[in-house]
Parts: sequence; C-alpha cells; structure tokens
Amino acid sequence: MSQPPAHRRARRPRGTFTALAVSTVLIAAGATGAAGAAGATTAPPTAPPTAPPTAPTTAPTSTPTTGSGTGLAVGEVTPAASGARIVSESRIDARTFDLTVDSPAVGRTLPVRVVLPAGFEAQPERTWPVLYLLQGAHDDYTSWTRETDVEQFLADKDVIAVMPSSGPTGIPTDWWGYGSRSAPDYETFQVEELMELLRLRYRASGVRAVAGVSTGGYGALAFAARHPGTFGAAASYSGIVDTTAYGMPMVLNAIVAREELLPLSLWGHPLFNRDLWNRHNPAAQARQLTGTRLYVSQGSGIPNIDFGNLEGVLLEGSLWRQAQGFTQRLEALGIPAEVHLYSGGSHAWPYWQREFKASWPVLAAGLGLPS
Repeated sequence: MSQPPAHRRARRPRGTFTALAVSTVLIAAGATGAAGAAGATTAPPTAPPTAPPTAPTTAPTSTPTTGSGTGLAVGEVTPAASGARIVSESRIDARTFDLTVDSPAVGRTLPVRVVLPAGFEAQPERTWPVLYLLQGAHDDYTSWTRETDVEQFLADKDVIAVMPSSGPTGIPTDWWGYGSRSAPDYETFQVEELMELLRLRYRASGVRAVAGVSTGGYGALAFAARHPGTFGAAASYSGIVDTTAYGMPMVLNAIVAREELLPLSLWGHPLFNRDLWNRHNPAAQARQLTGTRLYVSQGSGIPNIDFGNLEGVLLEGSLWRQAQGFTQRLEALGIPAEVHLYSGGSHAWPYWQREFKASWPVLAAGLGLPS
C-alpha cells in the first residue's frame, strides 16, 4: 500500500496530557449534566477521535524554492516594515509551502505553512483573501494539513490558507513573562508581521478570517475581539472562549506547566492580574465582536461511548459550561453568531474537521467568497 505524503502522515501522540487530565478530571463534574442543557444532539464522526499529537515547532528541512508564482526569490522580497522577514521557503507540493519567518515580536524564527488556491499561479495580478487556521495546544503548525482534508477542501475556494506556529503551548498571545520586555508576542507575529509578509510574497489582500481549534479557538475569537474590524469572520471549535470562567485558569496553567514554562508567565495571576486576564478574554471583550461573523461550536463530552479517548472526552466536557456562558453573553449583547453546542463529542480532530466544514458559509461570508 502506498504511503500518504509526508506532510499528511499522522504521527503517534506523545503520551497523555498528564497535567491537563488531572485538571479536567477535577472540573469535569460541571459537565456531567450538560447534555440536556442546550444544543442539538449529533452523532459522532465515523473516524475514531485521537488525542492531539505533539510535534516540533521548527520547519521541516527541505530544499528551498524560488517559485510560488510571485516571480521573486525569497531574498528579493522586501522585509516587512516591522522587520519580520522570510528566511526560507520550501515547496511541499503544488500548492503548499513551508516558510521560516524571523519574527521580531517573538524574538526567534518560526515555521508557517501556506496553502495557495488552485488558481494562484494562473492569475498573477490577482490579490487573495486570507484564512488563518490556528493550531491547538501541544501541537504544531502542520496539524491542519496532517489531520484534515483542508487542502482539498479549499482548492477551489479562492483563498490563501495560512497556518502559523503558536509556539509549544499553542496559545497565540502576547505573553506577560513577569513583565519582561522580551516575552514572546505571538499575537503581533500572527496578526501584523505575518500579514505584511503575505502581502509582499503572496499578493494577500486586506480581507481575512480566522478559525482555530482548542487554544487556537481562543486565538480566533481573541484576535477578532482585540482587533475589531480586522477579521471578517471568526470561528472557534472547542475553544477556550472565557478564560476566567470556572476551571479555565486551571486548564490554561496546566497547558503552560506541561511545556515546563514558568507558572503565571502567560498573563500573571488570574486574580491579582485580573485586568490583564480580562484584556485577553474573548468573553470579557465580547462587545468588540460586533460586526464580525461568528461561529462557535462545542461538545458536552459526557455522555459519551468513546471510551478509547476518555481524556479527550473529559477535556471537551470541561469546556462546555464556559462555551454556554460565552454564547449566552453574545445573545445578551445582541451579537449574532452561529452556535453549535452538541451532545457528546471529544476534544479531537474528527469533530473539528466536521465543524470547520459546517462553519465554511460563515467564514466564506467574512472573506467575501461564495459559500
């Protein structure tokens, strides 16, 4: 049997999320009665959910290319005004490129995957909208192409898909780092630096939308709220959408701890640095989402017959209450959103791929594309 391409090959997960599992078991009791609370009951996808794998956060080694339809070698592309620059560009297949980007905001080089529309090279004068697809915790920038059929799905959609690294935790934010000026700022890297480079290299237009899974779902709604008007649409699939809701600081701190980073380095203490936490909280900043097309999906986790992925079930269930609270806040503010709160489910890619495709009409509208 032939092997799938290297960039689509599934990888074996690295152990279990020990720190996350402990925290989710402690707070999962809040989700045990969730199934009857709200949302439609849906059957699980046919593919068996698996825990997200861990992968390196550096770009794969391959021969750099000077192609991509721009007609320019990497060295000929003007660096962004921010100082960010593309260090290397590797062609993975006809439409997929891996970049290594030197980011002043993060203070290091970072990998980025770019998937071009099928008509990119045939229309050299055209500009293209951009869809950000954000990774989850303890995963990497290749996860969307590794775990889903997003390349095929978007082939005829006239959009550039970009999948930037969010670092080892997958939390795309400006880290507090105990007040250090050198703390990494993944938000500026993704929202500002990377977009400049996409305009220079791939003829990106100013139209964009953002979607993400898990911590990437947090990033999608946080970016839209913290940069009003920048994203035409935002979608969260099993995201942490209320960072100060019951149990959520525990989950976020467990993510940080698993990567052996200093405790409280994210945004400080959730009580003593409450203002900083609120400034990064999509729920606290929900009013700023006015005018952005929204899609929010979340499973209850329990009840569930997927005993092979108990950790994913518990983690999904631990996010249920905060997702309900977030969508209720949107409703109270009169902010329209397409909401899919479903019974069961797991914190895993088969559900997220289903939700991504279900959310496409919302994302397409935000990108100015037909659904």
